[in-house]
Amino acid sequence: MASPRTIARIEAQIQRRAAHCLQTELSDPRSGFVTITRVEASQDLSTVHIHYSVLGDESDRSKIEHMLEQAGGFIQRRVAGFLSLKNAPRLHWKYDESIAEASRIDLLIREARTRDKEIRGDRPEPDEDMAGPEGKTGI
Repeated sequence: MASPRTIARIEAQIQRRAAHCLQTELSDPRSGFVTITRVEASQDLSTVHIHYSVLGDESDRSKIEHMLEQAGGFIQRRVAGFLSLKNAPRLHWKYDESIAEASRIDLLIREARTRDKEIRGDRPEPDEDMAGPEGKTGI
């Protein structure tokens, strides 16, 4: 069993190395649309879950999942060669929904603000357009 500090250090190393593989060592052009958001290792360091996000729509996500399945062994070998562990951890890829969800919520907030402005008759909010340097309105 590794200490939490050791696990965190290994997770950071795996994240850096896997990201480096995706950016520079894979010849697949789809790898440029992948961002590794976080890495979670098990207590015994036998398995590692690499969470990623994809720039694009649902079809891009599907293509990236297929690419990661194909390149998973290569990335695992590169990460294992980089780590100084007795046994190399098994890498598992998981899509990170949090960025897509944050984007969806941001869009909903923008739509709500637009509807609010329409209801008010396009009068600016005091803290938006008329605020001075100290945040006070100039009226």
